[in-house]
This record gives sequence, C-alpha cells and structure tokens, in this order.
Amino acid sequence: MRLEDILFSQGFGTRRVCAGLIQQGHVQVNGETIVDAGQWFDLEDLRFQVQGQEWPFAAQAYVMLNKPAGTECSQKPSTWPSIYTLLPAPLRQRPQKAAVQGVQAVGRLDQDTTGLLLLTDDGKFIHKMSSPKHHVPKVYEVTTKHPVTADMVARLLSGVVLDDDPRPVKAAACEAVGDLHLKLTLTEGKYHQVKRMLAAVGNRVEALHRSQIGGLVLSDLAPGQWRWLSEQDLALLKP
Repeated sequence: MRLEDILFSQGFGTRRVCAGLIQQGHVQVNGETIVDAGQWFDLEDLRFQVQGQEWPFAAQAYVMLNKPAGTECSQKPSTWPSIYTLLPAPLRQRPQKAAVQGVQAVGRLDQDTTGLLLLTDDGKFIHKMSSPKHHVPKVYEVTTKHPVTADMVARLLSGVVLDDDPRPVKAAACEAVGDLHLKLTLTEGKYHQVKRMLAAVGNRVEALHRSQIGGLVLSDLAPGQWRWLSEQDLALLKP
C-alpha cells in the first residue's frame, strides 16, 4: 500500500494532510524518514512513526481502556467529558466503515462506573460482543452501601425480577469478598443492571468497577490509559 494511503487508513487525516506529513519529513518507516507519499510498503507487521510517535498498522482497531469515573461513553456527552477525549486523534478519526467512524465503545458504562471498556471500528465485533446470544461474561467489583449477606448472594444467583421484564435475571457467578464488597459476573447487559439487581435484594451500589470481559482481565492500565489488544487478548474474549 502507498504510504499516503496507509496513513489515511489509520486515521491521520485526509489524504492531503497525510501527504503533507510525509513530504514534511514527519513520517519514519523502519527508522528511515520517508518523503515520498507514493512509496509502497508491505503491511504485514508494519510499524511506523508519525511525529515521533510509533504506530502499528491495524486493518481494524481493537483497544482496551480503563475508564475513569466522571466520563461518558458518548461522542456527544451531555454533562461529563467523553471517554473519546482520552484516545489519540488517529483512533477517533479512522475512516468510516459502514456506519462506524473511528473506534466506538463496545457497550457502555455509566459515568460513575470505572474499568474495562473495549473500543473498535469493527462493527461485526461490536455486534458479537454486545449480543446476549453470545453470553460473554463480564465481571464487576461492587462496593455496596449495606453489608452483603448470604441471602443476598443466593437471591442474585437464583434470579431477581427487574421492573422492565417479568423474567428473572440472575448472576452467572456471585461472591461476597468483603462486608461491603461483591464480585458479580453477568452474561447479559441490561440498562443499569448491576444497580437494579442490588436494589432488588435490598442493597445499593456505592461504587462499580468492571474488571474482566471474557478471559480478558484489566490489570496493567491506570485510569484513563488505553492500549492495543493483541491476538492473544482477542482470543480471550471468545465465549
């Protein structure tokens, strides 16, 4: 692929902007500054630098973010800053594919909920990960207002009825790991589900953190940080 097209496909701006970055000496490939926007490169394992920052070539982008509190999973936030401001411009500006422009969050976390959030420009991946048919487990660390009792755990495991669905909703796993701390695993995602399930058993969520999706654990990112997902990471997300 031509270098100009490579940069364009990775979200570095219009083709004219990408050509300008190259011609002005801002792009290096394999440590060599390239000024010919039309030079061809093999895409396999391609890594390049733009204005000193290294980037891998990614036909489609898959990243994980440790969402901090006080942020919204929206391109047009109403009250709180958008999570997308935590990402570099190329990830937000990747060319539109179908109805997707740039990376999009796979599902949403409330503004006060923290933890593991996936983002991608792969619409099929978003649908697969969001579909209740695939039953991808998600693990939440819940801080509660009132002490967690054995009865509460049992009811969450057996199922509770929420106000918008007569069918009981139950946790795939539930464990009290402290007087005010619950580890809860869900395989479906309803609106405010954790908060509503805790309310149904007579408790209240004071803090909520998603620590795991499938086999992928959030472990090495500080709040607000992001990183690319590897092939091994993606394999951990398969149900």
